[in-house]
Amino acid sequence: MEITKALAALQPLYNQSNIELVTEDGQRVRGTVRSMKTTQALTRPSVKIERADGEIVKVPFHSIVEVIDHNPSSEAEAA
Repeated sequence: MEITKALAALQPLYNQSNIELVTEDGQRVRGTVRSMKTTQALTRPSVKIERADGEIVKVPFHSIVEVIDHNPSSEAEAA
């Protein structure tokens, strides 16, 4: 996924729990979006996810293939 698409998909999910990222190599990381670094010098843009066990996993934007929001939608809550 290109950086702008990953950023656009992740921005509304910032600081929300129950978000899952799938990477190119098949790794799945599920947790809370804690940090998104997009313009820091000499680093690749990445997102940090805090897993349920408290571990923080750093995932580069270029390796993200899918972003899954496991939170119930507002429509489902209203029903």
